[in-house]
Parts: sequence; C-alpha cells; structure tokens
Amino acid sequence: MLTDDQVVQAKDALDNCQRPFIFFHDDPDGLASFLLFYRYKGEGRGYPLKAYPRLTAEHAAKVHEYGADRVFILDIAMADQEFFDALNGIPCMWIDHHAPQERSKVTYFNPRLRNNLNIPTPCGCYQIVQQDLWIATVGSIGDWYFPPFAKDFHAHFPELLPANITTVEEALFNSPLAPLVKVFSFALKGPTGDVMQSVKTLTRIEGPYEILRQESTRGKFLWKRYEHINKAYDALKARAEKAIVKNDPLIVFTYTDDTLSLTKDLANELLYKYNDKIIVLGREKSGEVRCSLRSGPKTILLPLVQRALVGVQGYGGGHEHAVGCGIKKEDFPTFLENLRRELKASQAK
Repeated sequence: MLTDDQVVQAKDALDNCQRPFIFFHDDPDGLASFLLFYRYKGEGRGYPLKAYPRLTAEHAAKVHEYGADRVFILDIAMADQEFFDALNGIPCMWIDHHAPQERSKVTYFNPRLRNNLNIPTPCGCYQIVQQDLWIATVGSIGDWYFPPFAKDFHAHFPELLPANITTVEEALFNSPLAPLVKVFSFALKGPTGDVMQSVKTLTRIEGPYEILRQESTRGKFLWKRYEHINKAYDALKARAEKAIVKNDPLIVFTYTDDTLSLTKDLANELLYKYNDKIIVLGREKSGEVRCSLRSGPKTILLPLVQRALVGVQGYGGGHEHAVGCGIKKEDFPTFLENLRRELKASQAK
C-alpha cells in the first residue's frame, strides 16, 4: 500500500490539476486504477496502453496534443526516460507495482520499493480517492490479489463476494463477482473505438448491479459486449484444453486473431485448473507471438523467461508468476526449447 505521505501527495496532485492525462495498462487492474482517478476527478483523458506496455517519447506527443497540465501513469511496467524528457516539464506521477524502475523527472510510487510486496495499483488508487469500493475490489481481484478492503466490499455486496470465498482464485473463478472481472477485461478487447466507448460507459456506471442486472442502457451495453466476447473466450478455452499433453510440464497453445487478445484471461483460468504446469498462451499477430505465461506458487517464472529470451528476438517482463512477452514467430520454437531447458535446470537445483 502507499504511505500516508504518498497518499496526501497524490491526492493533492489530483485536486490541483485541470486537464490530467492518464495512461493505464489495458487489463482489469489498470482499468480500475484509471476509473478510480477519473471518476474522482470528473475530467481528463485516459489512454489504455495496449500490446507492448511501455511508454516512449512518441506517447508524450499525445500529452501535448491534449494540452495536459499533469500526467498520471497507472499500472504500467515500463517507461523510457525519453518519455519523461519529452514532457518538457509537465508534472508526472507514476504509480505501479511491477519491478521498480529508476527514472528522473517523475514522482514514482511503488510498494515494492519498501517491502517488495506485489500490491496492485487499484489498492493505492483507492487509498487516495476513498470512493468506488466496488471498482477497486474488481480491479484488485482481477490481478490475483485479495485486497484488505474485501471485507468492506462483502459488507456492501454480500451476495457478490460471500463470506465463504476467502481466496483470490475462488473469487476469480467461483464467485458471483467473477463475471464483473471479465466485464472489465473484455471492455478492453477489440477495435479501439469499441474499447473507448466501453471505458467511457464504465466512467458513468453507478454500481455493479447496473451491469450484472442490466438495469440501464449503459449496463445492457456492457453486458452485451461481455456476452459476445465470452462466447469467443469459451470456444478458445475448449481448443486450448484439447492441446494439453498429460506429462508435459508446459501447456502451450497459440492462435491467430486480429481483433481479440484473450491470452491473459485464458492463461489465468488455465493456471487455476492446472496449477502444476507452466501456461504459455500466444496470439500470432504481425509476425510476432504475443504471449501470456503463468506459473503456480512452486515455480518462479520471471527469471526463467528472461533467460529463455536470451538469443531470440523478443522482449518480456512482469511478475514472479505472471509474465508477458512478444517473440518473433520464427524464434518461438527456440524460446520454448530454452524455457524447457531453464525449467529443468531450476528443478534440478
């Protein structure tokens, strides 16, 4: 969580700007972080960072085009120093929970710097704004974290997160709250126009039941998008499970789709069902295999992936048990060979 001083500093930054520009990662916790800030402030512009979650100097141009007087970066793992240089003095605050970065010309908050705890960004954002508990809870659970304010959420919405649901895995895949996490995730899928309309709609939703019970035109719109994408998701899950080899420590499945990236969502669910395996799900696009990888608690995945990327055309990063990477299609078989080798070596120690 953020310190008291950081909370005060961040709230002051929000309260004392007129045109904030908010970059956020395109996943449930990134979206929740944006929604918490935007709904508190009531103005500004959000920009989901898709595909390769890294801010470059080119992104600074969007800040200047908008005429922003402050920049917030939420739940984004990487940002080049050239991005901050190109802001030309516009104040910038970066709140994250990935591997800590060292950059200048930015105020940087990351709980890993104090205790190395992986606490998703919506938790810190909720500390700051103290509103929209349901959004903070959906975003945190969507990033595999059972937040300390889950008890408060249960008090307000007991039927969505029953008292017998005590783990994040149960909340994600075996609770009435689970569809809301998918609503958030699926809102970020598909063409940019559809994504932005979904995000805009979420900024105006009054509560979770407006979506789950389709109590308004807004709720019906979001639920219809969820149902449409969920059909594609279920079909993809069935194909992925057919590709499972019983004695293989890896589940490897790739697919081709130019419109929907469902690898993160499906990798999470497969890990829940097969937590003794390493999940490697990839979507082929533009000559690249864009992967989501997951591992159970017994395997620290990130260093294995980093070593497996040596000698191949690719990039990657993330957490100990959840990694995203992009690899040139022709190098993907080599990457898998390297990953199997690194896994075997780690198990031999």
